[in-house]
Amino acid sequence: MKILVANDDGIQSPGLEHLVRLAATLGEVWVVAPASQCSAMSQRISVFGSLELRQVESYLVPGVQAWTVNGSPADCVKVGLACVLPQKPDLVFSGINQGYNVGTDILYSGTIGVAMEALANGIPAIAFSAESTEDLRVTDAWMEPILEELRNRPIAPYEVWNLNFPSCDPAQLQGVLYDRFPSAKQFYHNRYTPEPLPDGGQRLRLWSDRCVAAEPGSDMQAVFDRYISVGKVRCALLEQNNTAVDQDR
Repeated sequence: MKILVANDDGIQSPGLEHLVRLAATLGEVWVVAPASQCSAMSQRISVFGSLELRQVESYLVPGVQAWTVNGSPADCVKVGLACVLPQKPDLVFSGINQGYNVGTDILYSGTIGVAMEALANGIPAIAFSAESTEDLRVTDAWMEPILEELRNRPIAPYEVWNLNFPSCDPAQLQGVLYDRFPSAKQFYHNRYTPEPLPDGGQRLRLWSDRCVAAEPGSDMQAVFDRYISVGKVRCALLEQNNTAVDQDR
């Protein structure tokens, strides 16, 4: 299996290294990651200006070739496919993200943006997120059995898997919940704190307050209850195109 791994937290992220080490046990791996932190960029790409592609001479995972791009997470997928990989990969892994990607926060997620860019290029993708990449004990214990289970579960060509792992003692984990739907709520309630500027304007700083409850059956409620959440994120445009093709047959 040939796997492209990208993320939105940047090449130095411990979550990325963790995911690359796992991917390396499954097949041949290439890493193309942002040169710096690029969270909340969704599927943004760089249209104007230019991008800088650099190979990482001594990546932390032996036998894995890695590059950085000074652009967005989706840029990394596009550049990886066009300029780095010798052929189209079988799979794209995204993450492991620092912080959950659940609820309507999925709309902003660069981690999901990587997976959606893969999907737009006809490549299956899985997005991985954890409550904290400083504690990946649950992720380490459950990642491989979940991936094995997903091999036997159907997924449409317009969907990506979205996995979210609590950061806790594995003994406190309640289990794994599949088929979780994205909550209609925002995981973080955002607010701006204004600071006056000398010219009469305001400097706005974004702060976030965490949600505490969500709909039963949702991805957000699953992680609140200390379950691993496994769900799907659907691209409506690709679904529409797929349906139209099926109807023409």
